[in-house]
Amino acid sequence: MHGSFATRAPWSGACASIVAAMVCLALAHATRAETPVQRGAYLVNIVMACGNCHSPRDANGALISDKAFSGGLTITTPAFVATAPNITEDRETGIGDWSDAEVKRALVEGVRPDHGHLAGVTLAAVMPVSFYKALLPDDLDAIVAYLRTLKAVRNTVPEPEYKMPVHRQPYPDAEKGFAKSDFSDSVRRGAYLVTIGHCMECHSTFAAGVSDFTNGLGHGGRQFGSAIVKGLPDTVVPNITADPAAGIGAWSDAEITRAIKQGIARDGRRLNPPMAYPFYAGLSDGDTADIIAYLRTLK
Repeated sequence: MHGSFATRAPWSGACASIVAAMVCLALAHATRAETPVQRGAYLVNIVMACGNCHSPRDANGALISDKAFSGGLTITTPAFVATAPNITEDRETGIGDWSDAEVKRALVEGVRPDHGHLAGVTLAAVMPVSFYKALLPDDLDAIVAYLRTLKAVRNTVPEPEYKMPVHRQPYPDAEKGFAKSDFSDSVRRGAYLVTIGHCMECHSTFAAGVSDFTNGLGHGGRQFGSAIVKGLPDTVVPNITADPAAGIGAWSDAEITRAIKQGIARDGRRLNPPMAYPFYAGLSDGDTADIIAYLRTLK
């Protein structure tokens, strides 16, 4: 989820110090060969920014470090009211009783296991399953390996309330899929990172509950505010296509990097949440360059 060019909300800036610890850990790992757990940590904490939704915050909006990933934001839409669930290793309120295959199924199909609390219930549409479908098998394995290292935190979140059937839109690049052989091409690597980072979930045109990934990819315009997430400032998601006037076509690579990793727009204004720039601060230089290379191709 991303934000627009406006004054940064306190609850977003307050999480930066906690996220910084995750970033330093990931950057340290980047200097040596990655293990699956290290790769998973990089994906979960930085590229996919899972803690942006799945970690709880205090009254001031700061992430609560000792309860990380134990359940987070409550999202309210005409279709559902859902709280990001506990994904720690707690066996009763988290995913500690789920098999590796069941965790992977939840990520790429959006369905809970056929046992335990809410058995077989579909995850809310806000879970970017249509984007995670693109995850390569090794990355799926790495994500599960990392999640298994999370401290078990007992925390029950409210059950989801569905007002209509869950609907997920296919995301074109995820449907086409990726292969490791694609990644000799910087643009293709960038497309993969943007896909699993589910950037276009927010940055594409959106009307009547439907995103236009065909004609509105990257065009922006989606609106967020406190009616969706309590405390979230009113925000219109920006255009990130290569258009030089409406988008970021006239921005330098350094300006785009600063926006992604520091939350500062070209003119110096602060970006709003839910843009997860405190998490993206840990993106490697290579991954950032690949993301920019891909964004430069958006019509």
